[in-house]
Amino acid sequence: MYKKLVSYCLSKKGAVEEYPFGPDPLVMKVGGKMFALITVPGKQDATVSISLKCDPVIAANLREQHECVLPGYHLNKTHWNTVVADGSLPMADMQAMIDHSYELVLGSLTRAAREAVLQRIGG
Repeated sequence: MYKKLVSYCLSKKGAVEEYPFGPDPLVMKVGGKMFALITVPGKQDATVSISLKCDPVIAANLREQHECVLPGYHLNKTHWNTVVADGSLPMADMQAMIDHSYELVLGSLTRAAREAVLQRIGG
């Protein structure tokens, strides 16, 4: 699951991976802003989770509908959800949540920064 999430995030135009907080979590950014944080599975805990930016109303609805969707871990709980990738949520739903997060962050960039991302060739 970890590799699928990383691969999908990196398929977004202008997405880059960084480790600004140490070896965990892997942070995905667009235009210098975070849109996803993915926990790196360890030897003790193989559970993968992904934290994603989300519209507050949609975030609350997702938490009500899915037990694996929690308020953002170590993030603003109004605007971020953490999804435990335990297999209960289909990959297509997780991809839709990644798309939503990416679009929110891309939309928050200045026009110049957004255009620079969108004009980038090859990702």
